[in-house]
Amino acid sequence: MIKALLFDLDGTLLDTEKYFRVCWPRAFEHFGYKMSDEQALTLRSLGRPFAPEILKKMSGDPDFDYEAVRSYRSAIMEETIKKKGLHLKKGVLELLDFLHEKKIVRAVATASPKDRSERYLKQAGILDYFDRVISATMVSHGKPAPDIYEFACRELGFAPADCLAVEDSPNGVTSAFKAGCQVVMVPDQTPDTAEDRRMCIAVKESLADIIDLF
Repeated sequence: MIKALLFDLDGTLLDTEKYFRVCWPRAFEHFGYKMSDEQALTLRSLGRPFAPEILKKMSGDPDFDYEAVRSYRSAIMEETIKKKGLHLKKGVLELLDFLHEKKIVRAVATASPKDRSERYLKQAGILDYFDRVISATMVSHGKPAPDIYEFACRELGFAPADCLAVEDSPNGVTSAFKAGCQVVMVPDQTPDTAEDRRMCIAVKESLADIIDLF
């Protein structure tokens, strides 16, 4: 029996990964570096300490200033969202209404900072659906390490095997799988792979399709 659903945020609940995909290369370019689209895609849901290390390697600069580049990316991300808006992924409300009706615990487990996550969830009109918002900044290692999902399960008081993690990217799927959660993937930006499917109990086209698992 599934006792709780743990949702990734960007690319899973909110259609924001398409913005990250553009803003990371723009930030790199601003500081004189180059980032391919393929490289930008590998950053989805990537947390500390992995992101600083990987971005430094991408830059080829031993003096790479991660905080400066990330801060610039955050600024242009905010500008992009102001211009284009925040949009829910397909099926969000249908699934959240179903879970609320069934009294199944709902939490967010995201690589993004908690304050930003709550602000975006509130702006999108779905913050009140969630019992907890948990950020990778609360743990030592972000995704794809299992820390955030292990921590989320402890905070909610459930065994990982009783929790269903909903993810859109390989880094997120790996994190939840390593923590011992059941995992369902709703791919965003790139299709699922054989490795993704190995770690998932299901791959769905939209969040509303997850209702079929109950």
